[in-house]
Amino acid sequence: MKTITVLLADDHTVVREGFRKMLDFESDLQVIGEAKEGREAVAMARKLRPDVVLMDIAMPQLNGLEATRQLLKALPATKVLILSAHSDDAYVKNATESGAVGFLLKQTSSQDVCHAIREVYKGNMFFSPSV
Repeated sequence: MKTITVLLADDHTVVREGFRKMLDFESDLQVIGEAKEGREAVAMARKLRPDVVLMDIAMPQLNGLEATRQLLKALPATKVLILSAHSDDAYVKNATESGAVGFLLKQTSSQDVCHAIREVYKGNMFFSPSV
């Protein structure tokens, strides 16, 4: 089975560290980079070419929605999962309009996060069950 490469983009260090530790337990998922703001996420994605990006919606310098647009313009095959603490319909709509193929609430279980990464990698969409 191919290893799915993942880039983490979140301005909160503890969130990135938590996702990294969670994904380290999965033999088919590999974190290849971490970005703390949107511009860095776009630059790292261009350099590292991850299969999937877990992108926080609210980050400094360049928000996750605009970072997603820029990233997908350069790397259309990359899959972006938006992370948010908010489940408002407008957030979800804006995320999908930016090109994201999934929307995960930060309250989502680790099992759902791993499942979401695998699903979007296969070409499917994924949304947190409560969205």
